[in-house]
Amino acid sequence: MEKFLKKSSWTDIIVSLLFVLFGIMLIARPESIMSVISILLGAICVVMGVLKGIDYFASGKSDSYLLAIAIVAIITGFIIMFCADIILSVFRIIIAIWIIYSGIMNLQTSIIWKDYKSRLWLLTLLFAIVIILAGIYILINNGAMLQLVGWIIVVYGIIDIIESVIFIKKIDNYLD
Repeated sequence: MEKFLKKSSWTDIIVSLLFVLFGIMLIARPESIMSVISILLGAICVVMGVLKGIDYFASGKSDSYLLAIAIVAIITGFIIMFCADIILSVFRIIIAIWIIYSGIMNLQTSIIWKDYKSRLWLLTLLFAIVIILAGIYILINNGAMLQLVGWIIVVYGIIDIIESVIFIKKIDNYLD
C-alpha cells in the first residue's frame, strides 16, 4: 500500500510539473498557446464529426441523429479553429465589463459605508478602485485573462507539488 501511495504521489508531482510548465507558457505566450489549443480542439471536433458521418453512412443512413451530430461537430471544429480569436475577444470583453461593473458596485458600497461612519469605507474604496483598474486592464490587454489563468495554473501546480512532497514524507504516519 505504501509503495502504491508513493508512486501515485510521484505521478501527481509529474502532472503538477506539467501544469506549471503549461502555466508558464500561457503567461509568456498567451496568444500562441491559445492558437495551438484552438487548432487542436477544432481538429478533434472535425475528426469526431467525420467519424460520426462515417458511422451514419455505415449504419445504412438509419440514424439521422448521427448525421446531425457529424455536421454540428465539423462546423464547430472549423469555428473553433478559425474564429478562436473572436470568441476569446468577446469573452474577454464580457468578463472585463463584469469586473468593472463589480468594481463600480463596490465603489457605491464604499460610499454607503462612509455615510454610516464605518472605518471599512476606505478599504472598500481601495478594493473597488483596484477591481475597476483590473477590469480596464483586461479590457485593453488581449492576453491579460490568459496570463491570469496561467498564473492560477502555476500556483495550483506548485501547491499540489508541495502537498504531494509532504504526503510522501508523512505517508508512514498516515499508515500507522
